[in-house]
Amino acid sequence: MIDQPTIEKIFETADIVEVISEFVQLKKSGSNYKGLSPFSNEKTPSFMVSPSKGIYKDFSSGKGGNVVGFLMEVEKLSYPDALRYLARKYNIQLIEKERTEEEVQQENERESLLVVTSYAQKYFSHNLLSSAEGKAIGLKYLMERGVREDTIDKFQLGYSFTERDAFTREAKKKGYKIDYMLKAGLSIEKNDSQFDRFAGRVMFPIHGISGNVIGFGGRTLRTDKDTAKYLNSPESEIYYKSKVLYGLYFAKKAIVNTEKCYLVEGYTDVISMHQAGIENVVASSGTALTVEQIRLIKRFTQNITIIYDGDAAGIKASFRGIDLVLEEGLNVRVLLLPDGEDPDSFSKKHSATELKEFIKENEKDFISFKSQILLKDTVNDPVKRSGLISDIVRSISVIPQAITRAVYIRECSTLLEVDENILLSEVHKIRQRSEESKWTSRTPERAALDAPAQPLVPSFVDEIYSEHEERDIIYFLLKFANEKLRLPAEDNAEISVAEYIIREIQNDNLEFKNLIYKKVFEEISLKIEKGEKVEEKTFTYSEEKMISELAVEIFTSRYEISKVWKRKDTYIELPGENLGTEVPKTVLAYKNKIIMIALSELYTKMKNINPETEPEKITDIQKQVMNLNEIKRIISKDLGARTIISFMAGVSHQK
Repeated sequence: MIDQPTIEKIFETADIVEVISEFVQLKKSGSNYKGLSPFSNEKTPSFMVSPSKGIYKDFSSGKGGNVVGFLMEVEKLSYPDALRYLARKYNIQLIEKERTEEEVQQENERESLLVVTSYAQKYFSHNLLSSAEGKAIGLKYLMERGVREDTIDKFQLGYSFTERDAFTREAKKKGYKIDYMLKAGLSIEKNDSQFDRFAGRVMFPIHGISGNVIGFGGRTLRTDKDTAKYLNSPESEIYYKSKVLYGLYFAKKAIVNTEKCYLVEGYTDVISMHQAGIENVVASSGTALTVEQIRLIKRFTQNITIIYDGDAAGIKASFRGIDLVLEEGLNVRVLLLPDGEDPDSFSKKHSATELKEFIKENEKDFISFKSQILLKDTVNDPVKRSGLISDIVRSISVIPQAITRAVYIRECSTLLEVDENILLSEVHKIRQRSEESKWTSRTPERAALDAPAQPLVPSFVDEIYSEHEERDIIYFLLKFANEKLRLPAEDNAEISVAEYIIREIQNDNLEFKNLIYKKVFEEISLKIEKGEKVEEKTFTYSEEKMISELAVEIFTSRYEISKVWKRKDTYIELPGENLGTEVPKTVLAYKNKIIMIALSELYTKMKNINPETEPEKITDIQKQVMNLNEIKRIISKDLGARTIISFMAGVSHQK
């Protein structure tokens, strides 16, 4: 683990222009540098590097961040590996946390296990290609399945002899310790005797992302029903099946080049598709898809197509796993193969061109696919149809991108014949409950700052979502946190922008629903509570990519917020020119939006209540409406006229 002082030294030493110049041809442009984007095929330079801020921004793809983030993006490195890359480049001695005796022992064990699995792979491959038994059984089986010799060599396929202790005996003779063979799952022990786990099986080595063999899958050639067709290595210090995708080591370059990953089920599916000329394919190896596996794919692409055979029951069982993919923000498409076909059999019957064309013509976005699959079971059954709608709404609700959610809601509204606003409302409710559940326990207990200067939002207003206004507040909170405000309404009291915003939000017990905005707000709140200044690099250098990208977006763009100005003025101020007016009105605009949404929900609720049977409920709601309308009147008076300035979109309109 790299210690914090070393990380800070790396950031302070690394010259972002010098580092990025190794990948992008940069030219001076004022105080910054420009070049062609390394992430998109553009002809006009829109890639900007700011040496003074230590950040880059690619306006063609929307990517942005610090020097470490750039290396993570362009070289597909992990955060620690990007730091090590820079440390080597600038001759910075890496001071990592001193390892305990237990950690040293664990690392030594890991290395020993990798040595054993590497030997095992070579041993099994030699058996397959050079022994009489291997050729007669293992190689014959693979050839009959259409696996070419170059593919066998590429995936390092092998064969384990039928003799129960052939590998164990040979490995011990070569000096490998039985303890490591047992821990790697290559051997098993029973009644003080050791045997081979994979005896009589065709061997499929499982490679880690760096190419090391970390485990095996073994396919039996026996027809005995009591014998499992496939047997995998047990989990060990080097192999965690939930964190591994078969074939990723061989696919990662093609995934980056094609900007897409195909996900299939088994080893032979991957191998056959490679032979057909499609290399950007990985397998979950028959296990339920995990978050760790999804994040592995996400390191290389945002686009995934899941390929299924025609088993409807299997498809339905996998829906939960695909919701996890959506939750991670990937673009998911689904391909259903013809009845009786799987990726292995289908790819053997078609050329690469035919296969790619079939995929292109038949893959569908997951939400539409799921709706169509489940709709078949709901014909003339309102209860099942209601369950289907709830199921689809849950899937849409996990998607982090608001625009993507909106598109799917519109599509499903048409497909399911349900009012778009109803779907939108349900999605928002699910997201709010989920986000509150995740973050409530992590919210620090903080005393509220001074009494609020603005009207309080009533406590009965809860679970209201207003992402656009949240972003406006985060804009000021990040960009002008330490700037001082003089508040005429408070006898010209002086307070920092950050203190003012935190005071107003906390005293109303309001919470941001966007998780990234919420993290930024909480981090700044903690700094203010400790009496610390808010530093730009805290966020542009953040290890969390989405926070870093948000900070870069805000610090590199001047026109992004809902601009406050007086109707009679002909001059429109830019953000930051009059913070004493802009900041309070931006907070007011946020509260106003929440009040408006709350009123709308109350009116809807009132319509669904029978005043004759439930007069008390009507009275309670009417009181709440009166309360909110009074606050709305005060806010509207203080708020005045506002104009939304959107220079990026090239439009402005009254709000």
